[in-house]
Amino acid sequence: METEEITFEDLGLDEKTLAAVARKGFVTPSPIQILAIPRLLDGDANVIAKARTGTGKTAAFGLPLVQKLCDKKDYVRALVLEPTRELAVQTCNELQSFTTGTFPKTTVVYGGASMGEQIRELRRGTDIVVGTPGRIQDHLKRGTLSIEKIDYFILDEGDEMLDMGFVDDIEAIFGQANPDSRILLFSATMPAPILKIAQKFMGDYEIVEEEEVAEEPLLIKQTYWVVREREKIEALVRLIDISPDFYGLVFTQTKADADMLSRLLDERGYEVAALHGDIPQGQREKILSRFRSRKTRILVATDVAARGIDITGLSHVVNYSLPFDVSTYIHRIGRTGRAGAAGCAVTFVRPEERRKLGYLRSAVQRASKGELAEEQVPSVETVLKEKRRRMFTDMKKSIGLMQEDAGTEDAMGTADDAATSGNPVAAADAAAAITAAENSPVNDTEDVDSGEMFTSSNDTAMPGIIQPQPVFTEMAEKLCDGQDAVDILAAVLSVTYGKSLDKSHYGKISSAGGESSNSRRQIRLYVQLGRRDGYNPRRIADYFSDLLDIPGRMVDQIDVASNFSLVSLPSSAGTRALDLSRKNKSVAHMHIDSKSADFVPRDNDPGRSGRSRNSRRYTDYNEAESNFSRGKRKYERGDSGFKAGGRKSYHTRPNVHTPTHRSGNAGLYRRKYSESGE
Repeated sequence: METEEITFEDLGLDEKTLAAVARKGFVTPSPIQILAIPRLLDGDANVIAKARTGTGKTAAFGLPLVQKLCDKKDYVRALVLEPTRELAVQTCNELQSFTTGTFPKTTVVYGGASMGEQIRELRRGTDIVVGTPGRIQDHLKRGTLSIEKIDYFILDEGDEMLDMGFVDDIEAIFGQANPDSRILLFSATMPAPILKIAQKFMGDYEIVEEEEVAEEPLLIKQTYWVVREREKIEALVRLIDISPDFYGLVFTQTKADADMLSRLLDERGYEVAALHGDIPQGQREKILSRFRSRKTRILVATDVAARGIDITGLSHVVNYSLPFDVSTYIHRIGRTGRAGAAGCAVTFVRPEERRKLGYLRSAVQRASKGELAEEQVPSVETVLKEKRRRMFTDMKKSIGLMQEDAGTEDAMGTADDAATSGNPVAAADAAAAITAAENSPVNDTEDVDSGEMFTSSNDTAMPGIIQPQPVFTEMAEKLCDGQDAVDILAAVLSVTYGKSLDKSHYGKISSAGGESSNSRRQIRLYVQLGRRDGYNPRRIADYFSDLLDIPGRMVDQIDVASNFSLVSLPSSAGTRALDLSRKNKSVAHMHIDSKSADFVPRDNDPGRSGRSRNSRRYTDYNEAESNFSRGKRKYERGDSGFKAGGRKSYHTRPNVHTPTHRSGNAGLYRRKYSESGE
């Protein structure tokens, strides 16, 4: 039986689960769903599922979970590990969308969110817990989460987990899980460490993978623009105007963003509509009908609302917000560049998202065989120049003058500039130049641009020009009665095109979308938390995220040694962290790194012990730095048996940006990210 003939009914799903599938709009199961769902519904074998990103892996394990865990229990029955908080939230939402009744209840836990709220949610009772390794370990240590009785242990995006240095965390969590639980491991690739984990924890297992297909680069130009959040609308307007025949999807994260962006574009005169979950079905069909017929050329949509949209001929996909993960990114950009046609995908990235972007770039390169390259936001002058060129070309085509030459285009540029400047003398001179250029001999038998034939039915008319209707000839005569024809033509051009070519149509964008000097300013801190305390780079980021109530991405350049860590924080956040450390004994000791440019010695800076913190800073730092440097040199020499923090460090595939293998070593963690542009 061919894959396309198989339906969800054939996979063994019950009526309630099939109703959820229908509600989601799923029609045909993907290859990995066909392979995985029956195995997870029947039998008890551990499974490793290998499938490319964006092939429906969440539904492959989520639908069987929802069907099997539909009865009430007083303990957690399934644990799903995700590499990032965004993926954890997305997976939790997806599992909840499969549920038609009260059970199973799904809870998400991740660093950077309120620990108290998560504890209350867990105490209320839950069936499935989705979380990141660091926060899962936090709850296990606090005793607010028990996985001793779980029936299912799911490790999602296994290869990305390893790439991000979660090997030790995964092993620690496995060690506290029910040894008889069924283990499901989903991964886009199958590196050696994945199989090593399988051999250690899974016992007997089977590998299922979709049939190998030839992976060819997507015919999509992938670029990103670095731009501040408040300036994204200006960047989008420039992208639309500089692109010939823009016809595309603009993706936002929330319904509110979709409505806001649609309204702002509509106010500027663009043919736009918004599509999200709050749009009634009848209205949704009308919006899509107008978009398919190109009466609406810009559709602003959320990811959920855009599912099932299959429209050919899209010129652009715009990620107005950086996607949560590579799967979402591939789904989005795959809506252009179809059927052998080329397409363009542009992603807007905030300056503070550069680190997250670096991870996304490497994952995108593996998944799409394409490069996500940076481009600068075009200047207003560049946009207007392109608009003038395109308008003049369209005008010539409309009136039958298809032949273009440099002299005419130069005159066009001058005319449009003059028309928008409000200088009637300059406009008249420029219009005269256009008239002279267009009156130059035109080949009546063959047009150099289109190869079409253009002849005039009126021997007295200008060669190649269309024959206007008498009513327009009469209007022209009346307009020019007693007036200079060139002045009239310049005025008509100004009224017709002046508004669309006005610079005031565009707002300002900061240079390269960069950060201000204050937001770029960072402080390098020594923190008395290390691997002996159970901290790795991810947990250090979560620690400061919880302490300062800031996004984890703002905790940068993390180096973790045995007894201490070095981190970089924005100036304001770093100052608050130092104040908290001085005032609150429960906060880890920290001070400015004496090796960084931020260090300014102070003679009187009493620490908690009353002695000079400055002197203690040098003693603590120099001793720890010496130990840390020796460990790095030992690793870089390739000495066997090297251990980071007393635990084995697994190596994965070489990083695409550097020949150095990845490991849990903090110095290489920092170097890897800095070399990848994050």
